[in-house]
Amino acid sequence: MKAIGFYQPAPITADEYLLDIELPTPKATGRDLLVRVKAVSVNPVDVKVRASAKPEAGQARILGWDAAGVVEAVGPDVTLFRPGDEVFYAGAINRPGTNAELHLVDERIVGPKPKSLDFTEAAALPLTALTAWELLFDRLGVPHGRKNGGGALLLVNGAGGVGSILTQLARRLTGLTVIATASRPETKKWTLEMGAHHVIDHKNPLDEELSSIGISNVEYVAGLTASDRHHGALAKAIAPQGRIALIDDPKAFDIVPFKRKSVSVGWELMFTRSIFQTADMIEQHRILAEVAALVDAGVLRTTLTERAGRIDAATLRKVHAKLESGSAIGKSVLTGF
Repeated sequence: MKAIGFYQPAPITADEYLLDIELPTPKATGRDLLVRVKAVSVNPVDVKVRASAKPEAGQARILGWDAAGVVEAVGPDVTLFRPGDEVFYAGAINRPGTNAELHLVDERIVGPKPKSLDFTEAAALPLTALTAWELLFDRLGVPHGRKNGGGALLLVNGAGGVGSILTQLARRLTGLTVIATASRPETKKWTLEMGAHHVIDHKNPLDEELSSIGISNVEYVAGLTASDRHHGALAKAIAPQGRIALIDDPKAFDIVPFKRKSVSVGWELMFTRSIFQTADMIEQHRILAEVAALVDAGVLRTTLTERAGRIDAATLRKVHAKLESGSAIGKSVLTGF
């Protein structure tokens, strides 16, 4: 089968750091589905792994943690899906990725593809929707589906993949005032389209930007990027007994300044459940099923902004470069081999 992989970690400037390769067709066992991949999207984790992870000697590392496709075969213990089902999912970081014609994935982290979306539109959503959902409802503890009108959420980087779906979830499923950050006219416009009540500029101190729109403190903070750079402003902006959840990789993030306000600081990594095979791992199946239902009901929309081309090394290299440049808005998706 066709796949795209790399044999050595490499920077964006290296020649042929992603390669078209051929691999044996895998076989579904246990609770695995064998999925024929129709479309994949690219996330920051792809860039990070490509630049730093060293595969075993002579082995290619296959990237890709978003896919939409059709179930080709199922393992003997599968109960949730059958061959022919259309699915979408984000996979597991400790297994081969989705940049392959056929891909093995545990059924407990797979959802039914939204019926109203094509494969390209659906592939934009799984990883970011899972991350946003878990961050908002599990880590920050915001009441799910309750329009209680209480408090405000500061969302750092509203135009990225996670920010785009998190803004929608917070605006449509909670009573929070949603304040997202963006710095360019096009990202500000996109963030408002996603549902933000206010957009402030993350190139300026965030506490000062909040004050400029008449908000002194926020009860919740979603730190999606540059958390270390915004640390001081966040310590000022967070309300007493507020909550902060981060998804990025700051070199350091000192939580001591948050003690006086009794602020809870936490982390969100959507791969945690699959890495540790947690008892509630099937929760990701339930989340994706609910996201699909919300999309089909018109409550949520895809965050697709670019149909980048077919799934091959040349196209992936271009999308990696765009993502690494920091200029991406929403999600870029590749379709078909």
